[in-house]
Amino acid sequence: MIEAYFIHLLILVGIYAILAISLQLAVGFSGLLNLGHIAFYCIGAYTSALLALQGLPFWFCFLAAGFMAMVFGFLLSLPTNKLKGDYLALATLGFSFVVTAVALNWTGLTRGPLGLPGIPKPSFFGFSFANNFWFLILVLIIATASYLIIKRIIQSPFGKALEATRDDELATRVLGKNTLKLKSYSLAISAFFAGIAGSLYASYITFIDPSSFSLMQLIPVLCIVIIGGLASLKGTIIATVVLTLLPEPLRFIGFPSSVVGPMRQIIYSLLLLLILIYRPRGFFGKIELE
Repeated sequence: MIEAYFIHLLILVGIYAILAISLQLAVGFSGLLNLGHIAFYCIGAYTSALLALQGLPFWFCFLAAGFMAMVFGFLLSLPTNKLKGDYLALATLGFSFVVTAVALNWTGLTRGPLGLPGIPKPSFFGFSFANNFWFLILVLIIATASYLIIKRIIQSPFGKALEATRDDELATRVLGKNTLKLKSYSLAISAFFAGIAGSLYASYITFIDPSSFSLMQLIPVLCIVIIGGLASLKGTIIATVVLTLLPEPLRFIGFPSSVVGPMRQIIYSLLLLLILIYRPRGFFGKIELE
């Protein structure tokens, strides 16, 4: 029983790690305060679930989830490319609300508040990942690959150009870089990884509904990015483990389930406040949140 519980937690850590490092690419390395990241997660989850329920193989659903989220990420970047700071945050937050509203009201496609039950577990060439242990192995492989790919991206000339754009966009333009294109690509790549995280989540839980992708679900991911430290992948991974596992002892103290949820949010809020006051750069942050 305890073993199954820890496997469940590690699966969630892996999925949240993919979601958090993809948000780190946009926020920490590109300077894009994107509050619509949970919308890409939602798009990926629904795309994967709808295709899987039609009997299509997992690998196709998985890649389609990432590419669909990437397309919406790129489209979102077009009207918001010249926005910065609070204005960009509000625009992307509005996009998140629109996606949630579509998932809630387009009942012919998403079944609205009834959700999509019975999402198949992944399988490759006849091998099923229905067992949680094997699903954990799959998640860890994908999370590790995502980490290495994003790390390679930020170490490339493209990644250095993103950091230059974050630090001084005008100077980067003077040097001949197309900063609008750089930011569009960054948001699209970030959305792609959020989409594949959504695909894994839908396949693992086997049921999704719009409440799984509300603004409240964004708060832990944003806390992970800030507490781990902006522009730090290592800090993001450590913060993912800490923030995912830290509230779990509440389940063993005897609090009712109606209390555990709010207590979890209180812990996240307190940690965020303490980090911002005493360690503005987070665990391993290279820049401070402006």
